[in-house]
Amino acid sequence: MEWIMLLLAAVCEVAWAITMKLSEGFSRLTPSIITAVGYLASAWFLSLALKKLPLGTAYAMWTGFGIVGTSLLGMLLFHESLSLPQFICIALIVAGIIGLKLLGA
Repeated sequence: MEWIMLLLAAVCEVAWAITMKLSEGFSRLTPSIITAVGYLASAWFLSLALKKLPLGTAYAMWTGFGIVGTSLLGMLLFHESLSLPQFICIALIVAGIIGLKLLGA
């Protein structure tokens, strides 16, 4: 169950980051509200996951999922480019997430 909570925390983190960009500096009401709710939900789900998971592992995976998710959605939704070095670094983050799951908690 703690892994599901961590995944939900990561999904909420990506959601609040994307809607923060859509809020245009908190000048648009609906995306601003979604940003705040997503941020709080992300922290809440992470706190639930931390009841059972080690802090370092959970936090690294949470931020890693967030980096990967926001990078991919930035490319898809906002047509942001990704250089080869950026791609390699994101691939290393994915490898780290997999390694933490397989070898860690």
